[in-house]
Amino acid sequence: MKYKSIRGTRDILPEEARKWQYLEKVAREIFQKYGYEEIRTPIFEVTELFQRSIGDDTDIVTKEMYTFLDKKGRSLTLRPEGTAGIIRAVIENNLYRQKRITRLYYLGAMYRYERPQKGRQREFYQIGAELIGPDNPASDIEIITLTLELFHVLGLKNLTLYLNSVGCPRCRARYRESLKDYFKDKIKMMCTDCQHRYSLNPMRILDCKEEGDRVYIEKSPKISDYLCQDCQEQFEKVKEYLHFLKIDYTLDPYMVRGLDYYTKAAFEIKYEGLGAQDTLAAGGRYDRLVHDLGGPDLPAVGFALGVERVMEVIDKEKISLPSGVQTDVYVATLGEEALKESIKLIRELRHENLKVLNDFNPTSLKAQLRQADKWKAKFVLIIGEEELSGKRATVKNMSTGGQESVPFSELKGYLLRNCS
Repeated sequence: MKYKSIRGTRDILPEEARKWQYLEKVAREIFQKYGYEEIRTPIFEVTELFQRSIGDDTDIVTKEMYTFLDKKGRSLTLRPEGTAGIIRAVIENNLYRQKRITRLYYLGAMYRYERPQKGRQREFYQIGAELIGPDNPASDIEIITLTLELFHVLGLKNLTLYLNSVGCPRCRARYRESLKDYFKDKIKMMCTDCQHRYSLNPMRILDCKEEGDRVYIEKSPKISDYLCQDCQEQFEKVKEYLHFLKIDYTLDPYMVRGLDYYTKAAFEIKYEGLGAQDTLAAGGRYDRLVHDLGGPDLPAVGFALGVERVMEVIDKEKISLPSGVQTDVYVATLGEEALKESIKLIRELRHENLKVLNDFNPTSLKAQLRQADKWKAKFVLIIGEEELSGKRATVKNMSTGGQESVPFSELKGYLLRNCS
């Protein structure tokens, strides 16, 4: 039987993995510069955690979660997003008591049972951050500027920041009634998902991507007309800070996030040219989630980016990322005794943090030199019978083609001087 990866998952092969490593490296450096610390939470949690945080009537909970019973009959779910598990960890471990402001970041796989397509897999990877404690709109700006800086360092262009306020429970109660009244005589002409959302949560209709339904959606009431004074002031302050920092944005009055825990200002960063799956990063404020999950009444704001989509843009824009594949030394051996001697030498060189490779079943010298070239080796050490008898290695500089004979006892110093 020939085994294949499960639909909606894929292998990240070494060449692509090196690009992912670079993205993760840049993200870590920026997070650490902003004072964020890494947190790693379990891949699965009790199902109720996601039902309570994301919302019972969201597509994620009703259609997309990977849920199963364990041997004790408990309902567990593979995490479909990162925030709920992090807030659970913050509460369980009392992290909010250690510092007045908690800054956390994460990297990892998420799981949603969706129809696989370009930019959307069932196993997908996110990088994100959570800022827990402050309610000042300046904290929203920190999350937005952090995200934009990450994309800037990666060299991404043609990005648009979209902004909206999703209000609070008080605002949304009035807004939902207005939406129900507007869609009342139109809902039968819309898709079955919208018809289902109409009775459960009419705001979810705004997230529909069906072209025929968008005609009705784009004429529907705007939440900006229903914001309470607190939400309106917060949103105006976020916009004021963005103007002050000369950060361009576009208002999207119909943007709603697919998770119910969001409150007040929310944002998406899109790349124009990816089709339907053009959102690279999204986030916003979620001031009630910590309390709703059993913690204190702490406001919070965060974001997450989709690694696969970011990598797709990097490839589309032909952005060159550091490959990280260069090898310091490739050891080419001729004969069993030479291979034996090389094992000792390679161990000593690796102790000096040099990247050293060799062939465990050495063929001809010509073939080994081709391998060294493939691995982009700076130097090749050639050890054969002649070198063994003279206790010297032939050192070939792969960039100049020059060769010289260096005593085994001096190889370490020679290579450390020339590989730096």
